[in-house]
Amino acid sequence: MQAHDLPPDTPFASGAPRFAGAAPDPLAAWQQAYATRGSRCAADVGGEFAVALDLPGGGSYLAVDRFAVHSLCYAVKDGQLHYATRADVLARRLGITELSTQAIFDYLFHHCIPSPRTIYVGIHRLPAAHYALFKDGQLTVAPYWTAQFTEQASPDFDTLRDEFRGILRAAVKERLTGDGKTACFLSGGTDSSTVAGLLGEATGRAPASYSIGFEAEGYDEMAYARIAAKAFGADHHEYYVTPADLVKAIPDVAAHYDQPFGNSSAVPAFYCARKAHDDGYTRMLAGDGGDELFGGNTRYAKERVFHVYSQIPSPLRAGVLNPLFMNPLTGNIPLLKKGTSYIRQARVPMPDRMQSYNLLDRLGLRDVLTPQFLAAVDTDSPRQHQRATWAAGPHDASLVNQMLTFDWRYTLAENDLPKVVGTTALAGVDVSFPLLDTRLLDFSLKLPTSYKLKGLKLRWFFKEALRGFLPDDILTKKKHGFGLPFGPWAVKDAALNALAADSLRGAAARGIVRPEFVENLLTKRLKEHAGYYGEMVWILMMLEQWLRRHAPDYRIAA
Repeated sequence: MQAHDLPPDTPFASGAPRFAGAAPDPLAAWQQAYATRGSRCAADVGGEFAVALDLPGGGSYLAVDRFAVHSLCYAVKDGQLHYATRADVLARRLGITELSTQAIFDYLFHHCIPSPRTIYVGIHRLPAAHYALFKDGQLTVAPYWTAQFTEQASPDFDTLRDEFRGILRAAVKERLTGDGKTACFLSGGTDSSTVAGLLGEATGRAPASYSIGFEAEGYDEMAYARIAAKAFGADHHEYYVTPADLVKAIPDVAAHYDQPFGNSSAVPAFYCARKAHDDGYTRMLAGDGGDELFGGNTRYAKERVFHVYSQIPSPLRAGVLNPLFMNPLTGNIPLLKKGTSYIRQARVPMPDRMQSYNLLDRLGLRDVLTPQFLAAVDTDSPRQHQRATWAAGPHDASLVNQMLTFDWRYTLAENDLPKVVGTTALAGVDVSFPLLDTRLLDFSLKLPTSYKLKGLKLRWFFKEALRGFLPDDILTKKKHGFGLPFGPWAVKDAALNALAADSLRGAAARGIVRPEFVENLLTKRLKEHAGYYGEMVWILMMLEQWLRRHAPDYRIAA
């Protein structure tokens, strides 16, 4: 058996099996683990990893970590399993040029392309916590780990708090580089502030923190980053992104990803990482994951409110509530409209309810997309993907925990983590995620649901356990992050508007979107509500910019 580096587009990722008698060398440990434990050996691995093993007698074994921080793409061709860390690299290696129109629709729906599909026909991406085994000409792809929640019935808060803080300290300390060149992102939120404070503790000196600001009302959160930086005595660095920065960076950021990717925070994250790189830092610690492990997203509270409806006895729902609110007469009475809206949404089953405000649906598929594009795709496929993921989740868990595991896939593995990993790589620095440490994940599985969402209070335990460590202003602030004021800037800045308009008209010329929709979006809707419609402008712009670099001849057949 041979364990080896992945193809040369990126180095072998960290992480090795941990069990009694494991070999000290990571590659040797993987060999030993597979020899003794087979295809599910990756369940013994902590940390962020991607691995490829050549098996005795032929065949291959691939695996990625529980959040797919490190990526692996694969394809079967000529009786062999081929793989790389990037879909575009594998496509070039195998001579694959055909793009998946369905993947483009998935991108427009999700703003990313969820695994296992990629933009290239015949190339797949290994989902988080999955392995791929190719043996005797047969390919098996399956999870090696699934979440099992074991909520403590009578927890002792002080004991859990001390354990939690100990894990956090170890997770940060173990991610430091040996050369002392570790910095951190600092948005001023709970997660990034925690990482910044612990980085200072671990190094014994002022933590190097990097923040991004925007000269735009309602978007700049630099004040909170400064509060955290002052509290922890950070060596704090700030960069204010401008519209000119966007015009300069958008083509390169879009093209850097191995397939279309639409998270608008990617550009500010890139500038943040590049500033750290220019200052000589080789690794950054990011705070992603705290919301998804400990219940910090606002939709968790919102969905708990909707869930109340399903707990009302069926006779009461059918005999009283539905007739009162769900009819054309009373449903339009101003005092009853909110109740009608509530019941209408509450009756939508999970996880479809979480897509109630999907931008593509709100704008209207037939109004946005061309008939020839729609004829080439299954418009229900993205929802089917999410339904399958939800169905494969922990059925015996609370609603909050079911949503958490769902977000591990769609919010973290498919969106936020690729954003940070991709942009830091483009900036030339490494990145790691201490709040996604395997020990912290395991710790979160035993917390009572009420410790995550206490009534409608988000992240109750996380915040209470860090009270006295984090400044009170940070504990009480609303979640923001590096939100980008693209829409308002695209209206006011001529160069950015020109880039957006040229990109959207390019997407229309390919037969993806209707030309009349593009013109209406650019000349009317964007001006009416820049923040809301700016999101669709961004998604289409990043798609077109990616296609220009990777598939300039792509067209939808008329």
